[in-house]
Amino acid sequence: MKIKKLLCSPGLTGFYFDDQKAIKMGAGHDGLFYVGEPQTEGFSSIRQAGESISVQLILEDGQVAHGDCAAVQYSGAGGRDPLFLAADFIPVIEKEIAPKLEGRELDSFKELAEEFDKLEVNGKRLHTAIRYGITQAILDAVAKAKHVTMAEVIHEEYKVADPINRVAIFTQSGDDRYDNADKMILKSADVLPHGLFNNVKEKLGENGEKLKDYVAWLRDRIGQYKTKEDYQPILHIDVYGTIGEAFGNDTMKMADYLTELEEIAKPYHLRIEGPMDVGSREAQIEALAALTAEVDKRGINVELVADEWCNTFEDVKDFVKANAGHMLQIKTPDLGGVNNTAEAILFCKENNKGAYCGGTCNETNRSAEVLTNIGMACGAKQVLAKPGMGVDEGLMIVNNEMNRVMALVNYRK
Repeated sequence: MKIKKLLCSPGLTGFYFDDQKAIKMGAGHDGLFYVGEPQTEGFSSIRQAGESISVQLILEDGQVAHGDCAAVQYSGAGGRDPLFLAADFIPVIEKEIAPKLEGRELDSFKELAEEFDKLEVNGKRLHTAIRYGITQAILDAVAKAKHVTMAEVIHEEYKVADPINRVAIFTQSGDDRYDNADKMILKSADVLPHGLFNNVKEKLGENGEKLKDYVAWLRDRIGQYKTKEDYQPILHIDVYGTIGEAFGNDTMKMADYLTELEEIAKPYHLRIEGPMDVGSREAQIEALAALTAEVDKRGINVELVADEWCNTFEDVKDFVKANAGHMLQIKTPDLGGVNNTAEAILFCKENNKGAYCGGTCNETNRSAEVLTNIGMACGAKQVLAKPGMGVDEGLMIVNNEMNRVMALVNYRK
């Protein structure tokens, strides 16, 4: 089966591009808008509409495969590629990708994806968002050519030993961390709530007191309103480096604080994502490794999740080798080609680290479906409910795709 034609169309994402630097500097709110001047190159305002590019591949038999190019909410921050705007990049795909992809045989996802993920134009690799969407479309095209699910293609080509199965779904609340937590509890989400604690003064508290209050509220809320008696979700809270900011990146003080959070969270297991952000890749690995070692030494039952500065597959490998974190968020758009997501999940598993097949609220329904297939095929510890921060929509998309895949896999057994 060959690819006959590549088509591009501009699209919206399920959230927004946000200038993380401006937000961390204390940008004010006016409703949904942030007030002030952007601080990251490429942004015209601190918050602006998320954009995507849908790539459709028309196959010889008339079937259409597609994937969506998308970038993370905090584009341009933490060592990531710059802001991704459809008008800037559709011409790049049409000029540089389409002529090379049209007419190609769909024998192997892995080979074709690696080729286009590594493609250079004028000596530079393509924007991660382009590589992300193109390889999604290639995966869907190979699956359609073989008449199987995308999960089955990945499972076979990467020789995954464990069978394809459901994995835990992690729901994200955004700033609406109370009402959205209720939605998660009502629908018995596996992992919750994300929380978006990205500002010390407003959200974490100067001494971490606001987060402690929230964890206590969440613990009690689950106990009060859970719809299943045996419901035991994992509490996973993203703090965007604010614990380090509040405690001067002091390893001992941060570990003391994590001990307090562990006690408050009981009987629920706690994960803390991005405890610090020290401003560079090497320093981040060193700081997170030191805190991980201290947490392990003390026997603190809190999992640390690597996020900032852990962007590429090479980053994932280096964080794992340094024991920087108990779980790594594989921030799928930042890795470029989705072949790298598969490799990263499997690398984490081989090295006894939790593999979180993540991404961003600023994706699309299509990228969520494709990455759900990859997370299932490779046996990730959890996958992100995306896009958006409304809970219901992202959870529906990921949960339903998971169930569709399982129905088809079980049918073929």
